[in-house]
Amino acid sequence: METKTAVVTGASGGIGAAIARRLGAKGWNLVLAARRQKELELVASQAGTRALPVMTDVSRREDMERLFEEAVRAFGKVHVWINNAGRGVAKKVLELTEEDFDEIVAANLKSVFYGMQVVIPHFEQRGEGHLINISSFLGRVPLVTFRSVYNAAKAAVNVLTANLRMDLRLSHPGIHVSLVMPGTVKTDFARNALGGTPLMPPGGRSPMIPQTPEEVAEMVWALIQDPRAELYTNPASPEMVRRYYQNVGAFEDEMLNIKAG
Repeated sequence: METKTAVVTGASGGIGAAIARRLGAKGWNLVLAARRQKELELVASQAGTRALPVMTDVSRREDMERLFEEAVRAFGKVHVWINNAGRGVAKKVLELTEEDFDEIVAANLKSVFYGMQVVIPHFEQRGEGHLINISSFLGRVPLVTFRSVYNAAKAAVNVLTANLRMDLRLSHPGIHVSLVMPGTVKTDFARNALGGTPLMPPGGRSPMIPQTPEEVAEMVWALIQDPRAELYTNPASPEMVRRYYQNVGAFEDEMLNIKAG
């Protein structure tokens, strides 16, 4: 049986590292990308003997092209590409600088765009493949306003993913395009956010029970086995989305009351 290969960006910690360890435990070839060399190499050592760490700045197209080339050089082909890299922010809309805006958009949106354009032609040539974009529930329901442009970038990821999926459905039915939207996850994401950040505004509380990266990774593994268009990892998310779009104003009032309580 052919050993499959996955590329995972943002693999030096959090969800990306957990996905790497999960796939490694299943015997997959892995190409792991991140900017933090020491942390990336540690994850690669934890993910098995067929894990290749590649220092990558996902906000640079040439780095993403090199990442793909390294994957093909090492393992011949790519079966699954997971755009997971991203960075948070802790500034409300009116507090953002132009530099903040550009940095967050590059890390969360341009990185996904580059990954799509790098790997999809390879999938088209092969007639199969699975692209998984890790977004955020905050891209669909903006519960946390100090995430501001992060929420906006993830919303754009959601739309970009849907458009690509529709583009490919008729011409390349063997290519799967999936969107994963985690809720609150116990990682260093908040601590590493631009500007630093509390988990919630003072006095507030999350309406979701936090998940571990390993729980999210297990759901991503299940998605690889049984592809579908979208996946909310937190059980509370679908009902919250329904209520949000049913009456945005009423939902916002409810969330403000929760934070005030």
